[in-house]
Amino acid sequence: MGQPLSTQALEQLFVSARTHNGWHDEPVGDDTVRALYDLLKWGPTSANTCPARFVWVRSVEGKARLASLAMEGNRRKILAAPLTVIIGYDLDFAESLPKLFPARAEAMRQSFAQAAVAQVTAMRNGSLQGAYLIMAARALGLDCGPMSGFDNAAVDQAFFAGTRIQSNFICSLGHGKAESVYPRNPRLSFEEAGRFA
Repeated sequence: MGQPLSTQALEQLFVSARTHNGWHDEPVGDDTVRALYDLLKWGPTSANTCPARFVWVRSVEGKARLASLAMEGNRRKILAAPLTVIIGYDLDFAESLPKLFPARAEAMRQSFAQAAVAQVTAMRNGSLQGAYLIMAARALGLDCGPMSGFDNAAVDQAFFAGTRIQSNFICSLGHGKAESVYPRNPRLSFEEAGRFA
C-alpha cells in the first residue's frame, strides 16, 4: 500500500509548481529526457494503448521550425527554452497492441477499428500521457511551460509527415526563470468543481 508523499513533494508537483515562460540557459540532457519518459510511460491508459508520441525539439533548426509555426507570443518561449516537446497521439496506436496488451490484442484491435473510437481513444489517452509528462518532469526537478497556440496541421506536416500522428500540445522544459511566471490565478473550490453522488 502506498504512503502519502511529503508536503515538500506535493508542493513541488502541484502547489508551488508554475507555468514558466522564460528559461535559464541550461541544457536538458539525454539521460534526463530518458528518465522522464521512463517515468511517464507507467501512467495508466485505456487498454494500455499508450498512444502518445513525442518529438523532443532542442536543435537550433528544430526550435526555429517549431517557433515559426507558433503564434507570436509563443515563439520566443520556444526559442529560449532548452527543450520543447511536441506531444502527439498516434491514430494507429492499435498496431502496438500485440506488444502492449498481448492477452487481448486482437479483440482490442477490432474494438479500435472504428475511426471515431480510435480518434477519441488516442486523443484522451494521449492527453493523459501529456499530463504524466508534466508531472514526471516536475518530479525530476524540471520546470514546464505547456502551450497550445500553434498551427497543429503545419506542425503535423513538419514533424509527423507520413504518419497518422496528430499534434496535441507542446511543452517547454528546463529550469525556468522565477520572474517569468504570471501572478497565480484562483482555482474553483471543491464545491464549485464537483459533488458527491
